[in-house]
Amino acid sequence: MQIVMSPQPVIALIAGILILIVPRLLNYIVAIYLIIFGILGLLR
Repeated sequence: MQIVMSPQPVIALIAGILILIVPRLLNYIVAIYLIIFGILGLLR
């Protein structure tokens, strides 16, 4: 039995935990998230 995980929920979970620990990271995490998924969206 294989567990297949898509990267988006894992990234969202890690980002949420980091934001709880260091709230100042929110701007950077959101910006990086939008840039990465924007690029991935353009490449597909």
